[in-house]
Amino acid sequence: MLLSIVVPCYNEESAIPLFYAETSRVLEDYAKKGEDLEGEFIFVDDGSIDATAAVLKDLAVRDRRIHYLVFSRNFGKEAALLAGLRESRGEAVLILDADLQHPPSLIPLLIPAVRSGEFDCAGTKRTRKGDAPFRTFCSRLFYRLMAKLTDIQMVDGAGDFRLMSRRYVEALLSLNERGRFSKGFYPWIGFKTIWFEYENVERAAGKTKWSFWKLFQYSLDGMIAFSSKPLAIASVLGILLFFISIGIIIWIILYRLLTLNSPNPWTPDGWASTACIVLFCSGIQLFTTGILGQYLAKTYTEVKQRPHYVIQEKG
Repeated sequence: MLLSIVVPCYNEESAIPLFYAETSRVLEDYAKKGEDLEGEFIFVDDGSIDATAAVLKDLAVRDRRIHYLVFSRNFGKEAALLAGLRESRGEAVLILDADLQHPPSLIPLLIPAVRSGEFDCAGTKRTRKGDAPFRTFCSRLFYRLMAKLTDIQMVDGAGDFRLMSRRYVEALLSLNERGRFSKGFYPWIGFKTIWFEYENVERAAGKTKWSFWKLFQYSLDGMIAFSSKPLAIASVLGILLFFISIGIIIWIILYRLLTLNSPNPWTPDGWASTACIVLFCSGIQLFTTGILGQYLAKTYTEVKQRPHYVIQEKG
């Protein structure tokens, strides 16, 4: 069986040699058990500004199993994953991060599940042990929101680290939209999946590329890509605000009539009450307009039909 290992890279010059050594060792140990397995590495350099491309070229000279793509600039991990999957030739395809936070030691557990034909995907999910409490809270909130807003069931802690059959990969590649959210693609295409859990692992080298803001934007993209319910929420808020406004107007008129002859009536047309109402209405309007803008932006991106990435070099 030919196993294609897709590895997206961005500024991973120090991690790649460690990753290559560890993954090669795991594959060799597995082959020594008499298993019919041939591997190929597909590294995708996502526009790194360090020596990642040079490291990949050096490894490719020494090992014919290594293939690489170098993007003309940084297009993002989703584009790198897509490029790697398109280049893969294996009967099974494995996605791994170059920083070794996806333990290669799990590979011998994943292969039999897919090779048997019983499952089309052997997925992994990491525990939250060691994560900051706030980050854990935000992650779990995201998965709950996705469950409420969409028709797909995403597994908490599941990521890109998974082994997939060829037909599973072909199904992924058939989804050609520009606004890609792979975490949502996996459950959307279906197929039978078995799950393996693993503990958090520290990066072997380098620094993480995912800030809290980038993760927030990525999660927002996922919600927009897989649900139109935010548009319905915006409509409901608009209707609710309309009835609230009618109620406030009626209350102001009645209160004014009842307190007209009072010695010191409270005047509802004061600046404070007016400012509160204006700010409230404006906030709702901006919120709903922002939701509409997100969908419009996604539509605009899809209509342009630009390529997902541009390859500068291939080897």
